[in-house]
Amino acid sequence: MSEVADREDRTEAPTSKRLEDARKRGDVPRSRELANVAVLGASVVALLVLGPQMARAALAWMHEALTFDPTLIGHRDRLLAHAATLLVGLVLPTVPLVAVALGASFIAPMIVGGLHMSGQHLQPDLSRLDPWQGLMRMYGREARAELLRSLLRVILVGAVGYWVIARAWRGMPALPRMALETAVRDGLSFMLHALAALIGAMALLAAIDVPYQRWAWREKLKMTKQEVRDEFKENEGNPQVKSKIRQMAQRLAQQRMMEAVPKADVVVVNPTHYAVALKYEPGKMRAPKVVATGVDEIALKIREIARAHRVVQVEAPPLARALYRHAKLDQEIPVALYAAVAQVLSYVFQLRRWHPKHGPMPRLPVVTLDPALDDGQAPR
Repeated sequence: MSEVADREDRTEAPTSKRLEDARKRGDVPRSRELANVAVLGASVVALLVLGPQMARAALAWMHEALTFDPTLIGHRDRLLAHAATLLVGLVLPTVPLVAVALGASFIAPMIVGGLHMSGQHLQPDLSRLDPWQGLMRMYGREARAELLRSLLRVILVGAVGYWVIARAWRGMPALPRMALETAVRDGLSFMLHALAALIGAMALLAAIDVPYQRWAWREKLKMTKQEVRDEFKENEGNPQVKSKIRQMAQRLAQQRMMEAVPKADVVVVNPTHYAVALKYEPGKMRAPKVVATGVDEIALKIREIARAHRVVQVEAPPLARALYRHAKLDQEIPVALYAAVAQVLSYVFQLRRWHPKHGPMPRLPVVTLDPALDDGQAPR
């Protein structure tokens, strides 16, 4: 029941990180049926290609082994070396066939799950000694699937064997009465037909097993909703913590802006929404720099601080909107706004030097601005 309940809880598809971690552990889909087909098929093809050569080598070896060597008489010390030479002569012709079979054994892993080397399976796992886990492995879903594959294997191989024997039944009794070459040829033809039919049956079983293994592997790695959330928090960070960090960063940035407002030369405002504080030091700065910018509540706070520290506030709605949209904090204003800002700063510097004895108070000139820099829309 616990296995079923756990499987029902795992409703989410495995993430890319979970799949990659499984591959690193060496946990990848594998198909034993495909491996059997690859090894057996490659071996049969190699046997067809290398068969004549191996047969000639076998005949030569047999001739050598059955030929009496009179030089061995009275030399027991040479018997071991002679036996070793015969053994090597017997094994060498089969080396290409063994090499082909060994190479074919890598085909199935490459097709199904890829080649992955991991030493984790070599480490001792004490959980395998748990009797309950052993029972789960014996009677779990994997055990039932393996039982079904075994039954299919027996049925297919048995059916193929019956079909092959039924076809060859009439000719088999005549083999002893045939000439040796004819009997060998017919016998080899029978064996090749039997192997081809067997490979076809195993290939059919592999065609069923490979998709199942891939599906079962992904099913095994499925995750619960909580596991997905935990992994997201681990990879991306806790959203609540990140939100707190962003809030703290915004507060610190606003605090730095408010501390810079008293040192500004002018605050360009739109009485409804915007406020942008500018600072310019001739000879030290190439162009005026934005030291504070804000909209709505932040703009109201900038205006309050500017009023408390007697920083000149200039109402120029189009320029305030353009500065807010196109200028960046702690950076120089765009070149396109030089002329308009220069008019405002010229007015501010004249106002600083003005005295009633000098005549009437300076008036802010009409600030001209390229219409393309101001769309006239309030921020959303």
